[in-house]
Amino acid sequence: MRIVLCYPIEPRHYEQVCAAARGHEVVDASQEQIATELLAADIFCGHAKVPVPWPDVVRRGRLKWIQSSAAGLDHCLTPETIASDIIVTSASGLFADQVAEQTLALLLGLLRGLPTFFRAQLKREFIRRPTLDLHHTTVGIVGLGGNGTRIAEVLRPFKTRIIATDVFADEMPACVDALWPADQLGRLLAESDIVILCVPLNAQTQGMIGQAELARMKRGAVLINVARGPVVVEKDLVAALQSGHLRGAGLDVTEVEPLPADSPLWQLPNVIITPHVGAQSLRRADDTTDLVCENLRRYFAGRPLLNLVDKRLGFPTPAARRGV
Repeated sequence: MRIVLCYPIEPRHYEQVCAAARGHEVVDASQEQIATELLAADIFCGHAKVPVPWPDVVRRGRLKWIQSSAAGLDHCLTPETIASDIIVTSASGLFADQVAEQTLALLLGLLRGLPTFFRAQLKREFIRRPTLDLHHTTVGIVGLGGNGTRIAEVLRPFKTRIIATDVFADEMPACVDALWPADQLGRLLAESDIVILCVPLNAQTQGMIGQAELARMKRGAVLINVARGPVVVEKDLVAALQSGHLRGAGLDVTEVEPLPADSPLWQLPNVIITPHVGAQSLRRADDTTDLVCENLRRYFAGRPLLNLVDKRLGFPTPAARRGV
């Protein structure tokens, strides 16, 4: 079989994959080559960040399995791949520690007034200004997959009340106080001091946080988005921030990336923007390759794959994340 890789690796990672796929051809493709290499791939491991002719790939009928190197699957779950027999597995939860750290950085930065103090530092102003507390707040997590669960675990010691919504609401982990079905989003928004978005981007979640949803949030609430930018209607978010209805927003993702230079978000004093770095890690290539190799061994042995995606949902079920 021909295995095509497209994620940042070093020679040692390539050798590790070759060892796990002994007897099969392994190709390290660049982003510039991936659109062509995919047409001749049996297995694709990575994340194409350039346009890919998925209809042509599916039509050829050669590709059997996509192992995404990202948790989000909007880069490959096109209508053609969803309707096909191609197996899809994700990196769900692989970088949950890093996403939790990014969430905490954005959240504490907003609550403790760091944007205000950073600007004051540039002007050499040593003036005390009001700050907010994380302790004893109600935190609402929208999407309790791998990232959402880890965020809940990290925030638990802050004496927070943690509520969550998820498509799978029948197994409540100990790190949350309440878990409701996804259709209870409005209730979560109304009860939360802080709302953290952790859902995948799909037809159901695109634009799920718009004017009506923002209006349901408490006045003075904070929104953190470490999911995907298009989950939020950006113009409505800007309006909620400018009006003072929301106290602040921490955004690791935006509707258009890179965020255009003329976006009003750049100028808002109550916003922290980071350039989609939530999953960055010094160990990213190592951890990704470990997952790729484990799933390759499982695939060739006919064993259940880790993070097998339900393509209709756009993400793995809780059981699939455990490889059962």
